[in-house]
Amino acid sequence: MSAFVLNVIGRDAEPSLFAPLKLGPARILSPGRAFEFSLSGGDSALAEARILAEGLALDINLVATAQRKKKLLVADMDSTIINVECLDELADMAGLKPKIAAITERAMRGELEFEAALRERVGMLKGLPLTALERTYAERVRLNPGAKSLIATMRRHGAHTMLVSGGFGFFTSRVAAAAGFHAERGNTLLDDGMALTGEVGHPILGREAKLRALEEAAANLKLDYAETLAAGDGANDLAMIQRASENGGLGVAYHAKPLVAAAAGASIDHNDLTALLYLQGYTDEEIVTAE
Repeated sequence: MSAFVLNVIGRDAEPSLFAPLKLGPARILSPGRAFEFSLSGGDSALAEARILAEGLALDINLVATAQRKKKLLVADMDSTIINVECLDELADMAGLKPKIAAITERAMRGELEFEAALRERVGMLKGLPLTALERTYAERVRLNPGAKSLIATMRRHGAHTMLVSGGFGFFTSRVAAAAGFHAERGNTLLDDGMALTGEVGHPILGREAKLRALEEAAANLKLDYAETLAAGDGANDLAMIQRASENGGLGVAYHAKPLVAAAAGASIDHNDLTALLYLQGYTDEEIVTAE
């Protein structure tokens, strides 16, 4: 078996585009959408393939073939499994979205310390009625395309799935149930029974806590990090993504901020969450259609 594959995902993806690289026959994962070439090495092939595909909506990554199908998935929630940043949508209910969203963006880019930025934003929501949480979930939160198929497929193949978020348990509990995750972790918004107090429970779940979630789950399941997949889009996902990547696992920057994309082992910029299955070598025949 080869040590690596050059994995290509995207609508109308065709192996013939990469004929100049003389990589041999492609393994088709999804006709017209995903395929891969076996490689013994790969860094130069990856760079050359990306040059050939410049301007096309293709995600091209070099993936190790050892322990290919992962046994643990740890995924971020906001803007990864779901379509929005929940805190920003709560802010919209309070008429504060532009101000709070600007802080969120800076925190996700790694320009602000996450815990302090979270406390600042939650503080601005003091007095927001609790009914705004349910309204936000019902009106704004949607699973991103491919989320249910990703979780259902990995579960069918024996993987444990965990949702970890710097957002809030009110949302993680509902999103985890809707998508089919085994477990979830999030922060706690404090309230007085009627409205938010402007405070968040401690300890705050941020970058290091997400890493600990990955570490603890891997230890409890007796898994090597090579058997793990961590995915997210913001700076507070970086530690868990790097831990997976640096130890033979899959650390995926999903439609991520530049800081995260630059440090991750793999990046998905153009495709939905089923791309995380193709990265693991799943074929269409193995993927559970659950959307």
